[in-house]
Amino acid sequence: MSTHASGANGSPAPDAIPLASNERELVGWRGWLLFGFCVLYTGLHLYSLNIAPIETWTFRILHISGGLVIGYCMTAAAELDRDREHPAWTGSQLVAMVPALASIGYAAGCIAYAWYLRETGAAGAPPDWVFEHMRWAALIAILIALGASWFWRGPSRSVFWADLVLAVGAIVVAAYLIFVLPRWRMAAGTSFAGQTELIMAAVGALLILELTRRVAGMALVVITAIFIAYAFTGPYLPGILEHRGYSMSRFFTYIYTDNGVLGPTTAVSSTYIILFITFAAFLQASRVGDYFVNFAFSLAGRRRGGPAKVAVFASGLMGMINGTSAGNVVSTGSLTIPLMKRVGYNPRSAASIEASASTGGQIVPPIMGAGAFIMAEITGIPYTDIAIAALIPGLLYFLSIYFMVDLEARKEGMRGMSAEELPDRREMLRKIFLFIPIVMLVATLFMGYSVIRAGTMAMVSAAVVSWFTPHRMGVRELLNALALGARMAIPLVAVCACAGIIVGVISLTGVGARFAAMLLTIADNSQLLALFFAMCISILLGMGMPTTAAYAVAASVVAPGLQQMGIPPLVAHFFVFYYAVVSAITPPVALASYAAAAIAGSDPMRTSMTSFKFGLAAFIVPFMFFYSPALLMDGSWLQIARVTATASIGIYLLAAAIQGWFFGRVPQPSRFLLLSAAVLMIAGGLVTDSVGMLLAAAVFAHQRRFVLSAIVGDQVKGEAR
Repeated sequence: MSTHASGANGSPAPDAIPLASNERELVGWRGWLLFGFCVLYTGLHLYSLNIAPIETWTFRILHISGGLVIGYCMTAAAELDRDREHPAWTGSQLVAMVPALASIGYAAGCIAYAWYLRETGAAGAPPDWVFEHMRWAALIAILIALGASWFWRGPSRSVFWADLVLAVGAIVVAAYLIFVLPRWRMAAGTSFAGQTELIMAAVGALLILELTRRVAGMALVVITAIFIAYAFTGPYLPGILEHRGYSMSRFFTYIYTDNGVLGPTTAVSSTYIILFITFAAFLQASRVGDYFVNFAFSLAGRRRGGPAKVAVFASGLMGMINGTSAGNVVSTGSLTIPLMKRVGYNPRSAASIEASASTGGQIVPPIMGAGAFIMAEITGIPYTDIAIAALIPGLLYFLSIYFMVDLEARKEGMRGMSAEELPDRREMLRKIFLFIPIVMLVATLFMGYSVIRAGTMAMVSAAVVSWFTPHRMGVRELLNALALGARMAIPLVAVCACAGIIVGVISLTGVGARFAAMLLTIADNSQLLALFFAMCISILLGMGMPTTAAYAVAASVVAPGLQQMGIPPLVAHFFVFYYAVVSAITPPVALASYAAAAIAGSDPMRTSMTSFKFGLAAFIVPFMFFYSPALLMDGSWLQIARVTATASIGIYLLAAAIQGWFFGRVPQPSRFLLLSAAVLMIAGGLVTDSVGMLLAAAVFAHQRRFVLSAIVGDQVKGEAR
């Protein structure tokens, strides 16, 4: 069975997700074996989170190691050649394969022997030679396997022997860490850490970095490598970058504690991310996710530029659950981008709209692509408070995209889709009960249930509502959903573990505190200037990195400095998070735009520039909620209503200035006035809002006098002819 199939014949499953260029499609017994492991992996998480909790460090170690095993079985080191099936091994590879397999087998035997001695009640620790032999055997095997996986092209329908070695290596590291866990807690990060601890932690870090490269690209790996190098080169660096430096044993063991890899980022990925990714898999397996898209089509499909507006709605709904901007582009863009092109959008605009909409899904409560959970973990602010605060900024983001899409459609004279091409609205309304899983999630959260319990109940409700549709979830579909959840979670598991290395370096070296002091000095106590620097740094850190990792790093480096300047923690972290999200559509490295460009067949760089244009109005939203905390639900209902209304108008004016359309085509001077009006409304003050409204009214009067009258005159002349 293929891991992408639901039948024994290996045919694609209805809930299959697109394969990445380096992702294998295992068939036969290998596919069944990986399928079973994926089900067990997700099942272990759900069991531990809801029924019998596993000790925290042990649970996180199992979470990472299981993800590494699945990841190495699923992915190859380079793009696969699907037209030609390469063998799992060849005679020329024996020179590397034999020593690698022998070494990893010996390492596994050593740790198994240690566990055997413990379980049979043998007195004392295992003989010294057990761990001494294990560490060198594991290191040799991993280094050979890494080299072989880069040098030789592996098969696409079975696991390459080198990747099998890496997967077993992940198990060996986990088994060792759990075996010595009491000592590890005390010795890690200190001078008492020995050579075995150093080598096993380094092997674990190496495995995390390589899987991150395979599933998320080089950007995060390069940044992590720079931080690792910084830990050793601190004594030779100038100014605030200087630190005393650390030995390899202290560094590598420190980052494999709850200050690093096993810290906040993995805490979130092992609980909230795996839970809500599995929830998304249940929505997909029960076809509830398809209903969200069809519902959006029935609402917006007939309007001007209908498919683009569908993309805004559908991508927002699915993006908040998906967890990655680029992943959401692939899942929804494959449907919406061709339809946008059909109604008149050029490929670049279609790709840009999808990228912008998919990116915004991660700032939409209640799930926010796991961002809210990481923020709650780092700040200690209750999750429900964060979800409530995110409501208006998320609304403003999608209003900005919607305005840009609508004005583009007006400017180009586009039409919507015909009724025959759309789902029947009455039928969609009859199936409105399929929103029950989302309603259940929101309701249980605000009734005071824990996030884990609320997510689990929403997952169960998705399975239950499927019984009122033709796509009932039985045992087979439930297992498919569990396996799909594991596969979908692997990129985020790797990214969060890799981000944990960076967080560990920041914690160990104290560079975050020194950077905060530098930010205070440069900004000269100007909060606005500090926010500008924070915006630039958050976007730069986020370029090429998944949002989860980008926010985790920015929150460790930038947010503390903003808080020291008197900016409230919620505002500081939301500000950083917002720009970490929009970095996915910010050139030159815009992951969501590149993914959309591949589907649309447009130039990636030009697409990223257009995505930036479509999302430009959203870039002012963080400054709006800095000046007007009421946008984060901090104030009276009257204040919240007023600033929301004026912020919406300001965003519309900015979109009109960018698109050059405000009740007709806008001449250049009027565009400048609209831009000025939009900027004035950022502050949210009564005076600035009033001046902005007056400028907008002046432009409207001009448009009505000269543009609208000309359009009406042309229409009258045309009718007379």
